[in-house]
Amino acid sequence: MNLTTLIREPWSDYGLIDSGNGRKLERYGRFRFIRPEPQAMWSPRMPEWDAHGEFVPGSDEDGGGRWQFARDVPPDGWTLRWGDEARFTAQCTPFRHLGFFPDMAPVWEWMRGELAGKPDAQTLNMFGYTGVGTLALSQCGPVTHVDASKKSVAQARENAALSGMEDRPIRWLVD
Repeated sequence: MNLTTLIREPWSDYGLIDSGNGRKLERYGRFRFIRPEPQAMWSPRMPEWDAHGEFVPGSDEDGGGRWQFARDVPPDGWTLRWGDEARFTAQCTPFRHLGFFPDMAPVWEWMRGELAGKPDAQTLNMFGYTGVGTLALSQCGPVTHVDASKKSVAQARENAALSGMEDRPIRWLVD
């Protein structure tokens, strides 16, 4: 079995600034956020964190939680870029996410490399969420984007339009 380590080069619209004590400080464009990260069991590098908002997990049996904001953040989101072509809306969601999963970027790059030069390449993107990975892979051929959330698929379509990719061969499925 060959293992592949995927490492992402710096990304202008996203960055992990610091982590520790069960949390992480991240940059999403010009905004900084603190989110829970149970695997960050070490001490943070920086003594204090300055963020626009923090997601505070709930303590009820359903989990839950909410965002607490120290400074204004656009409630309808803001535009970010991945690579030269994919544009998408980032937004503080009730689930502690910001509308995409930046840790998947190395996977999108790896998959693009695997699909490059294959004229009959087709991709199935399960749990496609808001479509950033789908948009990244659509340059390699047809993509079937699947997510169970009607709202997520609608946002993925909006992200495709924002990127000027609404004519790419993408099949959008809610299932």
